[in-house]
Amino acid sequence: MDLTGLIGRIIAAAAYIDAGREGLDTDGEEHKGRISYETGLSSALTVFQEVQTIGDPSAFILSEVMFLQQELQFCSEIDDTTRSSLIKAIQSFEDALRCLKTVEDPTAYRAAETTFPTDTKNRIKTFPRDAVHQACSAHWTRLQNSLRTPGINMKEKAVLTQRAANMKTAQTSYIEKQKKALYLN
Repeated sequence: MDLTGLIGRIIAAAAYIDAGREGLDTDGEEHKGRISYETGLSSALTVFQEVQTIGDPSAFILSEVMFLQQELQFCSEIDDTTRSSLIKAIQSFEDALRCLKTVEDPTAYRAAETTFPTDTKNRIKTFPRDAVHQACSAHWTRLQNSLRTPGINMKEKAVLTQRAANMKTAQTSYIEKQKKALYLN
C-alpha cells in the first residue's frame, strides 16, 4: 500500500469529519453537515481497516499521527484539555517513530535494550516496553476512554474501535521487529 496515498486519505477523512461537525452545529447546514460527517467517518474507517491489513508498525503509527495532527488542527483554540491530550499523543508517536528507526539497526537496538529494566512492568513478553509500546498502550487507553462517552455516534464508535484494535496489532507486529533485532527469531 502506498503510504502517501493513505496519509492523503486520512487527511481528507478528518477534514470531512470536521466540516460535518461544524455543519451539524450550524442552523440550515445540518443536512450537509451530516453527509460530510458520515462521509468522513466511513472514509476513516476504511483507511484504518486497510492499515490493519498492512501489519507494519510504522503504517499504524503514521496513520494515527496524521489523524491526530488533523484533529489538533481542527480543535478549538480554547479547548485546552483536548489540545493538550492531542499534543501529548502526537509527541509519543513521534518518539515511537524514532524508536522504529532504532529497531531496524540490530546492533543499536541490542545496546538500547540493555538500558531497560528487566522487571515485568518495563517489559512486554520479555521485550523492552519502549517508546512504541508506550505510545500504543497510552493511545489504546485514550481511545477506550473515548468509546465510553455517552451518546457517541455508533459510526464514530466503529472508527474508534478500529483504531484501538490497530494499536494492539501494531504492538504485536512490533514485537516481531524486536525479535528480529535481538536475534530471538
